[in-house]
Amino acid sequence: MAQKARNVDVQRYIFEVELNDKNDSITAVATILFNLLRDIDNVSFDLISQRPDGKGMKIVSVTEKGKHLDYTHNNDVVHISLSSPGEQNESKTIKLQYRGIPADGLIISKNKYNHRTFFSDHWPNRARHWLACVDHPADKAAVEFKVTAPVHYQVISNGIMIEETNLDDARKLTHYQEDNPLPVKIAAIGVADFAVRYEGDVNNVPVQTWVFPEDRAKGFYDFGMALDIFPYFIKNIGPYPYKKLANVQSKTIFSGMENAGAIFYPEDKVTGKRGSEILIAHEITHQWFGDMATEADFAHIWLSEGFATYLPILYMEQKYGEDTAIKMRIEDRMQAIAYSKQRLAPIVDSSTTNYLDLLNANSYQKGGWILHMLRKQFGDTLFWNSIRSYYNEHAGKNAVTEDLRRAFERTTSRDLKKFFQQWLYTPGHPTLDIQWKYEPDKKQVVLNIIQTQKTIFDFPIEIEIVGSKLKELVTDRFMIKEKQTSIKIPTVFKPQQLLVDPSINLFYEGNVKELK
Repeated sequence: MAQKARNVDVQRYIFEVELNDKNDSITAVATILFNLLRDIDNVSFDLISQRPDGKGMKIVSVTEKGKHLDYTHNNDVVHISLSSPGEQNESKTIKLQYRGIPADGLIISKNKYNHRTFFSDHWPNRARHWLACVDHPADKAAVEFKVTAPVHYQVISNGIMIEETNLDDARKLTHYQEDNPLPVKIAAIGVADFAVRYEGDVNNVPVQTWVFPEDRAKGFYDFGMALDIFPYFIKNIGPYPYKKLANVQSKTIFSGMENAGAIFYPEDKVTGKRGSEILIAHEITHQWFGDMATEADFAHIWLSEGFATYLPILYMEQKYGEDTAIKMRIEDRMQAIAYSKQRLAPIVDSSTTNYLDLLNANSYQKGGWILHMLRKQFGDTLFWNSIRSYYNEHAGKNAVTEDLRRAFERTTSRDLKKFFQQWLYTPGHPTLDIQWKYEPDKKQVVLNIIQTQKTIFDFPIEIEIVGSKLKELVTDRFMIKEKQTSIKIPTVFKPQQLLVDPSINLFYEGNVKELK
């Protein structure tokens, strides 16, 4: 259910959770502070109902200012009758007390060293398995976690730790608070036996590493790379929005999970070989794009994943050179084209309700390629100015693809409706049949370029003609707008080779054939 259908705008969640080592049952209290979006006498929140296998959550009570409220808990939604009808913009606070065994969302398991761990894992809408919430990225709220667990555990979460107290029964209370509004997909806790190291400050932001004690040396070495990666994104995007950056070894099902200020990585990514540089850069990028500026609905996930795919390539380019970036773009293009053979869909894809299906090469690799083509169209200065303009406008808020288009149009004074329509809302890409021949009598190369895909695209293409001698080189750029385009290129030397898109700046596939 979308956020607007709830008629509420959550301002703050306070989750009080108690964990134990005897079983997987949890007890929880969710205090939800919200504003009403219209006059209404009832509200609803996501929470997975208890199921025949015993997993799910059972409500104990729902109260408002200590007064018990009527409610129903059916089909994974808690419907609550307010104590009195509320008016639009009125603030309310409701407290839900419940217990149960999470079937998902909070992963209670053992790590590779056979030690018990608890890690939240919410994307895309799995927080509802253990948190009473509006489980949709459009509803962002401040989040607090108050975790009571056996004393031997350490707890990592969003925001700053404001309390850690040993209780008198071998338990410990840990309280974290994040005041920046978050979608619940990136609200997180990790509870385990950890080795923790303070790596240093970057622009007054503390950088931390949290790893399993057995991986202490390897993990501190691997995640120490964050000190080198972090400054690049602060410099190019803007100030980091959260109070800390913690890189955490965890039990996430994903290759990484960008929880705000507390990034979770799979346990096997800690190797001591620093092989996860691009992954760390990817997850750090998400702190701005996906976390602070969040897609308004799942169909626009490329605004998160496309950014986190492409901007790390720019980091790698400035560190290792253009050749490294070219190799990465080639690989990304190959993956996205291969995906299009399996499923032909636009990047902005509202056709699926299985949101996990959106974790695909369209959202990641092709989305990143769209940003690359915008960068090449306008140059680095206008590109970064546009990115910053978009981020500054939507930091702490939500955005859709058209918001990014408008940011680029403001910065570049260009109409980009056609560009966005064909690359983001249209399935497919240019598929080119290119034939060429050299006419020695006219000293020219003649090309015939045919777009063989269903929808005709409008795009620039670079052609490079290479002769047998060192300085025999002609490079030119042409606009392709028709199904078939003929081009003549004056060439005083006999070509040995014709290269299409030699700098790897166009998202396309094609065949090149020389006619004798």
